[in-house]
Amino acid sequence: MPMRSLEQWLVHQERVHPHSIDLGLTRLVQVLDRLCWHQPSVPVITVAGTNGKGSVVAYCAAMLAAAGYRVGTFTSPHLRDYRERIRINEAEVASDALVRAFERIEKACTDAAQERVSLTFFEYNALAALLIFEEQPLDAWVLEIGMGGRLDAVNVVDPSVAVVVSIGLDHQEFLGPTLDCIAREKAGIFRARVPAVLGSQGMPPVLTRIATQIGAPLKRLGFEYEFTRHADRWHYRGPRWDLSDLPAPALLGDTQFSNAAAAIAALEELAPRFPLQASAVARGLSSVHLVGRFQVIAAAGRPTWILDVAHNPDAARVLAGNLRSRPIAGRTLAVCGILADKDAAAVAFQLRDCIDEWWLCSTEGARGTASATLAARISSQVEVRLNETDEIGAACAAASAAAGPEDRIVVFGSFHTVGPAMDWLEAHAMLSPPDLPEYTAPPNDHE
Repeated sequence: MPMRSLEQWLVHQERVHPHSIDLGLTRLVQVLDRLCWHQPSVPVITVAGTNGKGSVVAYCAAMLAAAGYRVGTFTSPHLRDYRERIRINEAEVASDALVRAFERIEKACTDAAQERVSLTFFEYNALAALLIFEEQPLDAWVLEIGMGGRLDAVNVVDPSVAVVVSIGLDHQEFLGPTLDCIAREKAGIFRARVPAVLGSQGMPPVLTRIATQIGAPLKRLGFEYEFTRHADRWHYRGPRWDLSDLPAPALLGDTQFSNAAAAIAALEELAPRFPLQASAVARGLSSVHLVGRFQVIAAAGRPTWILDVAHNPDAARVLAGNLRSRPIAGRTLAVCGILADKDAAAVAFQLRDCIDEWWLCSTEGARGTASATLAARISSQVEVRLNETDEIGAACAAASAAAGPEDRIVVFGSFHTVGPAMDWLEAHAMLSPPDLPEYTAPPNDHE
């Protein structure tokens, strides 16, 4: 097999399997068996949910790192560079480590003595994370479920704590048409005698029923753990920890308090093995960093930019609440690109009263949407002006030209929209290059 660069591996992985999404664990188990892989010996937190997964992973990693632990995190998709998906604390995995992992995976897939195994793009990604983490002297793993839970590639790992952050309508073609169906799939990450943390109130009762049936100890927000807010400070109370006078999470938005509380609730279950001082929890809350989640970029004399990967109705509702809670003197303009398999009309409905003018842009790939198609899908929900552009950079330029210093520009709708917008902002000296690696377009896997 000829040597491939990371970029060549990614192209190969996009082509080798007939479907970009093909849920199931059989192929992964086959490959892992051939690789003689074993379940990790260190604690693992798996995080599922329609929205909020990335934030909970980031909080867990930041608080563990603040306590001096070495943590491997796996998230998806990426915004600008594939290596964002696999990190050791804050450091992205090196390209050569990924290439070595892919070579091992490919050799196992194509073993001449056994049946060839065809993996999806995401399955290569998840397997690479497992192999890389296995080789590292890590204290804990924090793994984000890509889609659903029961049949997601990450679910080959048996967790020490399983978190379901939220339940909303997304990926119905794979997970089922109702909230109950989606919740049932996400409950597939639960295990007997493994704590199951529920990060939102009012979630479908099927989550509780399944946890009870299999013997997973439940830890529910508002029951087994809770939090209260006092101005810009807050208080977490759980079965082991009573943490008062905590700083507000560094990630913006009211929902980040419940996300942070879910992360603390998960870490609390590891307390016998990982002592965590209140000071480390506070440092992690204050230092956590996650791009593209209500990320505010402000500079004197310029319009404010807000970047948010919200791409389903529930996420758009949260984005709308965050915008309303921060009123401005000027207008709110939108740069929006949404994939074809998302409910664009419902997203627009949630934001209809928050935006004064829209710039709709085309998204690329098999799941992409032309700006004219997107305009047709949301026009019934929006009474203000809709502008159509083919490129995200052109949309950013047009919105920037139309905005005054007191206005704000909200970029949202997809990782595929926010990533290229970051490129444009960096090129126009509105974003610092060191924080943002070279852009690689995210594949059409699990957004």
